[in-house]
Amino acid sequence: MSGGSTSLGAVLAEQMEWTRDWTRRLLADVSGADWTFQPQAGIGHILWTCGHLTVSQNVLVFQRCLGKSALDDAFSSHFPMGGPIQSAAEHKFPEPKAVLDVMESMQTKTLAAIREMSDALLREPAFGKDGAAHPHYRDKLGAVTHCFRHEAFHAGQIALIRRLLGKSFLR
Repeated sequence: MSGGSTSLGAVLAEQMEWTRDWTRRLLADVSGADWTFQPQAGIGHILWTCGHLTVSQNVLVFQRCLGKSALDDAFSSHFPMGGPIQSAAEHKFPEPKAVLDVMESMQTKTLAAIREMSDALLREPAFGKDGAAHPHYRDKLGAVTHCFRHEAFHAGQIALIRRLLGKSFLR
């Protein structure tokens, strides 16, 4: 867009920032064993969710839209998509600070990448890992939009786990 109007990439980045700000608020008072509390075996814990959001952000924005990865495979290997989620007793996850540091680094890279995306690029088709159409989006705009919708969904799970742990409701 030209003529002083706001680019689509800038609008999308603003939505990503708002969603992440909400996630940060939910995480602000999480500590100790709360990071890996699972309401039931196989259900996500907050630490896994943070890693999963980081990996998903890389997949949706960098791999699906830009054809490259911005995340180390060693980090990604701790947070595979699909299947039951391992407990901290079953898997040696990175420490929460390390996960949060990578999560913040990925957010910074993602926001910069999205702001640089042209409207034309965002209208290009985006495909799943097997080259087939993805069930949640058809173009790169959809992939980026799905990224913050996906985070909002998981933020709801974090909010529920917080309540199960006896933490206060946040607005």
